[in-house]
Amino acid sequence: MNYTLNNLPERTAKPREQGYTMVMDKGLSIREVEDFLEVGAPYTDIVKLGWATSFVTPNLKRKLAVYKEAGIPVYFGGTLFEAFIIRNQFDDYRRLLEEFGMEYAEVSDGSIDLVHDRKLDYIRTLAQQVNVLSEVGSKDAEKIIPPYKWISQMKTELEAGAVKVIGEAREAGNVGLFRSTGEVRSGLVEEILTQIPVEKILWEAPQKSQQVWFIKMMGANVNLGNIAPNEIVSLETIRLGLRGDTFTHFLDMDTVDEMFRPEVKTGKPGTSMPRG
Repeated sequence: MNYTLNNLPERTAKPREQGYTMVMDKGLSIREVEDFLEVGAPYTDIVKLGWATSFVTPNLKRKLAVYKEAGIPVYFGGTLFEAFIIRNQFDDYRRLLEEFGMEYAEVSDGSIDLVHDRKLDYIRTLAQQVNVLSEVGSKDAEKIIPPYKWISQMKTELEAGAVKVIGEAREAGNVGLFRSTGEVRSGLVEEILTQIPVEKILWEAPQKSQQVWFIKMMGANVNLGNIAPNEIVSLETIRLGLRGDTFTHFLDMDTVDEMFRPEVKTGKPGTSMPRG
């Protein structure tokens, strides 16, 4: 940090299990990646190349090398995994991960109907090769998954070998964990937290209001994902209580009130203050 401020929430240090920030790269150029990393690298734990953008991104290996040089792992979006699965090309997908030196992979079924036991088999197989991030939830706004099913799927996918489970929101933040308006399905989140360890969940939260909600709910070190590259510094200030949305959230307001309480003037010794 550039200077000292007291009474900030303590942030976990990289590499970390909590306080994780996943940035979504929707097709940045190599030069844009370099510019982003100049300010964003200290606050970014992992980068997702959104949906199947890696298929059409020029100079993909060079781009991945820039991220690797900065010490930031990258993975291909879950939609790419689904594109291979629906074409019966799982072995090709595994070879792709090896060819590009990927350390992570996302397993999801947000766009396809996949029998859950089969999804678990994919997780078990990939977990022998890479770190698996497993996404739960549908990209279909009309498909409402009840809380018990979210919990059951998250539990079994972690047991199958996923290092973290991702709460689906899409890049817009209007499905899965959220209503079409972007409002958090708070009851769903609270129920999930009764069964799944908070450090094992990566909540997709692309909108500022969603990030604020999760930070107020779970603290500065909640895991958040689908963050736009140009919002990474902004998010860090929200985590630290240095933006209006969380400005007083981490402060002891009794102490603050004491500091700013108007002084009570007293008269000279032996006199009393007039009343009125």
